[in-house]
Formats: sequence, structure tokens, C-alpha cells
Amino acid sequence: MNVHGTEVRQKALTLLRGGARNADVARQFNVPPGTVSYWKHLDRAKRGECPGRHDPSCPRCDGRELDEQAYSYLLGLYLGDGHISHYSEHRVPNLMITCTESWPGLMDDCEQAMRAVFPDNSVCRVRKTGCRNVKVYSKHLHCLFPQHGPGRKHDRRIALEPWQQVIVDAHPWEFIRGLIHSDGCRITNWTTRLVAGERKRYEYPRYLFANKSDDIRKLFTDTLDKVGVEWTTLARGSDPFNISVARKASVALMDTHVGPKY
Repeated sequence: MNVHGTEVRQKALTLLRGGARNADVARQFNVPPGTVSYWKHLDRAKRGECPGRHDPSCPRCDGRELDEQAYSYLLGLYLGDGHISHYSEHRVPNLMITCTESWPGLMDDCEQAMRAVFPDNSVCRVRKTGCRNVKVYSKHLHCLFPQHGPGRKHDRRIALEPWQQVIVDAHPWEFIRGLIHSDGCRITNWTTRLVAGERKRYEYPRYLFANKSDDIRKLFTDTLDKVGVEWTTLARGSDPFNISVARKASVALMDTHVGPKY
């Protein structure tokens, strides 16, 4: 039984042949993305456009050039809001970064970084309630993100490989930006103080980064140290999970290189 109908399939194929993205076609016709991908594969095979198995090269395994600036940013996003999983029905694992709908610019930056790091792989967005998961599938994800492992990140050791540290040292602000875009924010704090005998409200900007992993927080603060940003630890109760950047000069540096989410 053809659940979706021949007419829907032909309309979908017409859009796909014109360059439309699988995810957009799936949403337009309310068809599962996997079905659209299967239709496209059969159509390309029928027209002789599938000469061989798609097997993108890897910077670590094959020496392919890596966009290190994009990778440093994507690494920060991964350590914050990303994870790698491998579904039993899929041939390869996927990297997924969860992005809130409130920050469409961040979502665009995430997708752009994924496409730069994995130029031969398809990147898609999966809509969820209040957010979207930006995803890429690749059998080389474990090569580029060796921090992957069983369980939550804050329950296991997280350390950069020497080659990763070289990239972060070369592009520290992109790494910081990725971490802030995942588990951080820029807010406006306020307090009161006496001015000429009168108590007045005083507002000042602050960057905050919160992560339960001691190792990830240290990667963040070590990188802040290298670029000259002063920071402090804020403990909520007995848990020192929050890193604060509030000094005027340091906030100005962060504004120049990171800025608020958008």
C-alpha cells in the first residue's frame, strides 16, 4: 500500500531535483524525512546518479583539510549542548546540537560550522518543542570528537587531545563563543549604591557560563586566562557550577569577540 500516494511522491521528487532540501520537502508534504531520503535515493539510482557509495574523507584518518576556526566553535557547542548517538537502524552515528528557537542566529551559526567541518555530509534541522536539533551524520564523528563516551559528560573525564588543544590555542575566541552559545549567556545585573547621599540603581553587564562538569569549566576558564579575561566562580549553595565575567574590561573583550546570543 502506498500511504503517501504517487502524486505526493512525484511532487516531492520535482522539488528535490530542483535542489530543495530533504527536510523542507518533508515538512511541506508532512512526510517522514527518512521517506523523502529514500525517494530521492531511488530516483537518483534510477537516473544513474549514484555511481558509488558516499564515503567522505576525514581530517584525522585521511589528512583532509579541516576548517579549524569552525571546528573550535563546534567543539565548544558540542561540549555544552551537544551529544553523539548511534541509532540501531542507522549505519553511522550522528552529532546533534540542541538550539533553542529563541536564538535563530545561533542556529544558523551552528549549521554553518557543521557544514564547514563536514563539507561532504548533509546537515539537517529536526524540529522539537521549543527547539531544533541541528544534526550531521558521519562515521568519523568519534575521530573528531574523542570526548564522546557512555553516560553524561559531567560523570566522566573530559580532556582535549593534544591536536585539539593546538586548534583551541589558535582559535580561543571561537571555542569560548561556542561554550557561551551553548551553556552561557550575557545578562544585565543591577545593584544599588549611595550617590551624594541618595541610593540609586546601578546596572552592569555580566557573562555567565554554567556547566556541571569540572573539566569543561576548567577548559573554559583556562581559555579565558589565555585571552586575558578575568573571571570568578559563583557557587549556588555548595555547587560551584557557575563562572562569571563581570569586570568592565573583561566584559568589553567578551562583547568584542562573543556578544549576546541572537
